[in-house]
Amino acid sequence: MTVATLDLPARSYGRLSIALHWLMLALLVAVYATILLRQEFPRGSETRDALKAWHFSLGLTVFALVWLRVIGRWIGGRIERTGVWPDRIAGLMHLALYAFMIAMPLLGWLTLSAEGDPVRLFGLGLPPLAGPDAALAKQTEQIHETLGTVGYWLVGLHAAAALVHHYLLRDGTLKRMTRW
Repeated sequence: MTVATLDLPARSYGRLSIALHWLMLALLVAVYATILLRQEFPRGSETRDALKAWHFSLGLTVFALVWLRVIGRWIGGRIERTGVWPDRIAGLMHLALYAFMIAMPLLGWLTLSAEGDPVRLFGLGLPPLAGPDAALAKQTEQIHETLGTVGYWLVGLHAAAALVHHYLLRDGTLKRMTRW
């Protein structure tokens, strides 16, 4: 296989993997949008509360779907790469993204639980992960917010790497994830 062409590598991602990849991106954008838009409305307003509820539900949806991706990656294996260090960097990036998509919803759920607030997934009540604990709530909320900022960087680096593969390395990596 030559690196100088945009030909698709012999093995491409399956339709379900591709669909889950782009669905997860859309969900992450919506999760961030709801929490950012929420700040534009006064405390106690219906819109602010609705955006907060959507933030929680969409975040928990990410949590559920990331497990499908983890299982799919475990069962289906990985696409072969061309080199040792690029493969390791890609593996670390994917590990970081998966850890992010698991940790963030769990931290949000734990924060709500420790605040004594109900945890709802599209209206369905979920069990608390902890009892009311103001110190725990404050600590997990701070970690959640810090990791939220890290998430921007992870997604941005992932997208930048895809563009490097497409335009500089010309190895078909981006095409594998966009070909339906």
